[in-house]
Amino acid sequence: MSRNAASVLILICGIVFQLSHGVEVNVTDSQDKLCLYANLMVNFTVLYEAAGNENKTAKIQLPSDVTKDGSKCDTTSSTLKLNFGEGHSFSMNFTTNEKMYQADSITFSYNLSDSSHFPQSLSNETVSVTVKPQITNVGLDTCYSCKSEDMIQADLVNMTLWNVLMQAFVSNGSKSEKITSCKADIPTTPVPPTTHSTSTTTAAPVTNTTSTAPPPTTTPTPTLPPPTTGKYSINPGNGTACLLATFGLRIGFKQGEKYQEMNLEPNGTKVSGNCGVNSSELQLTANTMTILFTFTNDTTKFHLQALNLTAKTSSGAEFSQMNTNLSLWEATIGSSYMCNKEQNYTITNLLTLYTFNLQVQPFGVKKDGFSTAEECQADGESFLVPIAVGVALLVLIVIVLLAYFIGRKRNMATGYESF
Repeated sequence: MSRNAASVLILICGIVFQLSHGVEVNVTDSQDKLCLYANLMVNFTVLYEAAGNENKTAKIQLPSDVTKDGSKCDTTSSTLKLNFGEGHSFSMNFTTNEKMYQADSITFSYNLSDSSHFPQSLSNETVSVTVKPQITNVGLDTCYSCKSEDMIQADLVNMTLWNVLMQAFVSNGSKSEKITSCKADIPTTPVPPTTHSTSTTTAAPVTNTTSTAPPPTTTPTPTLPPPTTGKYSINPGNGTACLLATFGLRIGFKQGEKYQEMNLEPNGTKVSGNCGVNSSELQLTANTMTILFTFTNDTTKFHLQALNLTAKTSSGAEFSQMNTNLSLWEATIGSSYMCNKEQNYTITNLLTLYTFNLQVQPFGVKKDGFSTAEECQADGESFLVPIAVGVALLVLIVIVLLAYFIGRKRNMATGYESF
């Protein structure tokens, strides 16, 4: 399958098929004792090249009638492999350090010759993609549980896992009743994100949750110079851009008691993403950070719904935050959103986003250019003062002219009376 143009079309995220059925699997060891347990729901979205130079999307649900050939247990590593359909498989590899276990990788293999899922596919090969999930530090003799949706992106593939309950390295042949929950399942108090002017900079939620942002707290005023404005676009390979973005970007974040700021440098930043009917994504990968913007629309207006950031701190540590319940940068479909003035947005209680010279259009791009812009309130207010001054000057001129003509008329009347 040709991947040159399609490689930037990572898939339409946000398409989740709730019709999937939970798959329960028991893997046993050589003594026929339970050694690995899994009960989960998985959906796959795959972009492939079809006849007529067309890119199509296959939507696959993990069925209940899977086989577990290839699954195995060992003292330090275990594998869960679920085979289904005509040559498709989903597998997870686990390792342990005797106190904790984790999922090291997830591999999805799909057979493009399966016409029931990939009609008119130009390729008959079997493709495998491997990703590293965020399933770590699970205590031995406990089950990992994640009811929330966990969307994992790979090359041309999206995998969505939810209602997950699994235990690797089962001891004594019995599944544990103890639970280690994923961060997304840990409840938080929902508070909508806030927008501020730069004079009242605020900080922002906690590690990698999908909750809304808690109340902001005051943070130091940004001290870095304004970031360089970058121009970014997503081109699906047909010669026309489907997403446009221009902005200078800075992040401010708090790790422990230390507050740091970092500018995104456009030079050397790698751009990837995808454009969908109701969801589009822009991912920017630089040396110091990777930031993923997810835009959605309701057929009339679009907005920034989610932001996922991973950054390398000055100490070399990794900082990650996300919020999937944003309502920023809203504009009408077919137009762009613009905010030239510096703005900051509280994404979480640990992360603040600063934008400069912002203009975005994730849907309805025509002729590789921005459509008419809907401006933010800050830009609109910047015109109020000169407009007010202009109106005041116009009124003053009118008053002066009226006074002049009235005075002249009186003078002429006085001149006639003197005769």
